[in-house]
Amino acid sequence: MKANQIYVNLPVKDVQKTKEFWTRLGFAINEQFSDDKAVCVVMKEDNIYIMFLTEEYFQTFSERPVPKGDTTQVLVAIALNSREEVDQVVNTALENGASQHEEPQDYGWMYQNSFWDLDGHGWNITFADISQMPAE
Repeated sequence: MKANQIYVNLPVKDVQKTKEFWTRLGFAINEQFSDDKAVCVVMKEDNIYIMFLTEEYFQTFSERPVPKGDTTQVLVAIALNSREEVDQVVNTALENGASQHEEPQDYGWMYQNSFWDLDGHGWNITFADISQMPAE
């Protein structure tokens, strides 16, 4: 079994602010799946998307309550092509209202930096050179 696409659905308070935030980070928007209740951020064209839905719209998909911004339901990790891209995305996020999740971690073969977005969702941004991963 292989999935051919991934859509991660996350609740947000303000779709327009969320759209502006992710656009500033350099990600494209799929306008076909975006409206006043949702914005579809393209993580990888044709494969990986984040659907940010207004809290009210999100509730139409689940009877469970939307978690408050001070709780953690999920941490989303995305891999980029370089350490520089990792820091660029995190620094741009911080400049646009996000907060630092934890200090950057450098494992030699893997580098990670992270932030909490405008609605408190956790994002771990990574770069890894698997060829340099230590053998155990």
